[in-house]
Formats: sequence, C-alpha cells, structure tokens
Amino acid sequence: MNQDTEIADDEHDEETAREVSWRAGSIGLAPVDLDDAGLLHQWHADPAAAHEIGIWPRSLTAMRERIERDGDDADRDDFLVLLPDSSPIGHIALSGQDFVNGTAQVELLLAAEHRGNGHGTHALDALVDLAFGELPMHRLTAETHTDNAAALAVLATSGFVREGISRAACLHRGRRHDRAVFSLLRPEWETLTRPRAWDA
Repeated sequence: MNQDTEIADDEHDEETAREVSWRAGSIGLAPVDLDDAGLLHQWHADPAAAHEIGIWPRSLTAMRERIERDGDDADRDDFLVLLPDSSPIGHIALSGQDFVNGTAQVELLLAAEHRGNGHGTHALDALVDLAFGELPMHRLTAETHTDNAAALAVLATSGFVREGISRAACLHRGRRHDRAVFSLLRPEWETLTRPRAWDA
C-alpha cells in the first residue's frame, strides 16, 4: 500500500459518516470535498481506468487543485459513491451543465474491486434522477470506448440510447479506439419503470 492510499484511508476512517445527499439502490452520493483528493487520485492513477474515462493520471497536487477549481464551477457537480456503511467505492459527476439548453454529461468511475456488483447502475440511476428530478435537464450524454463492455452494459441498463460512434477518437497503448456516444432524454427517463432515487 502506498503512502497516498494510507493517507486516503486515514482521512476516511476519521469520518464517522459522510453527508449523503442522494440515494438509489445499493448506494448513496456525497459531495466530493478536498479531503477526498487522495482517494480520487488513487482511483484515477491506474492507466487502464484513466483510458476508460478519458483522463490521464495526474499528480495528487493536480487532483487537489482540480477539486478546488471544480468546487467553484457551477457547471459541474462531483460526488463520491458510497456503500450503506459509508465506504467510498467510486466517483460520479454531472459535468458541462448547460441550464439554458438543459444538457449535461455524466462521468462514472468505480474502484476495480467494486465493479460487477450493480453499484455502477445504481450510481448512474441516482445521478440521472438528480438531473431530471431536481434540475431542469432535458438531455444527458455519456461516452465510453466501444471495448468497455462493463460501461456499455451499465449505460444500457440505465436506459441510455446509443447514438453512434466517434471513430478513432482516442489513443491507448499505441492504438486508436472508437468511442460510443450515448444519450438519455427526459421523456425516455419518464417512461422508465424503476423506483426513483427519492423512493430509496
């Protein structure tokens, strides 16, 4: 275990409980704060994970600066994904919020050991319900690599529609990869039969 991981673990051990602002299924969402920098840095440090979300790993200092900057950005909301016992397992964000046109983009990264348990779908459902249930959004978009089967499955399960492919849109390990573009519109969300986040 590296020093950054130990620091992140100590920071979260000291917190008896995070303030959960939103829930859905197996998870809760809590706003990201500066003390979460070590944890987010740890999750983003894996080049494979960075490839999946399209952000190259950066230093812990850069992560702290980004959290401070994003905290003042009215066009972005960042959350930790928490288990019922308040254990943080990932990061999700609503970025590029355009309140005039009602559009935004969703971003999601779960720690590797917590993938495949349905938490990604619940986290995405929670964020979608926030965007359409509390904010005036009409269209949400998401992008992922066409070979990221887990992300493709989560998006489809949450009701996102595949719009098309951005060909050769990213470079990873010397090879060009296509990127799949997804969207979810408010009328489509309204027809979903799953429980809403506020029913959790």
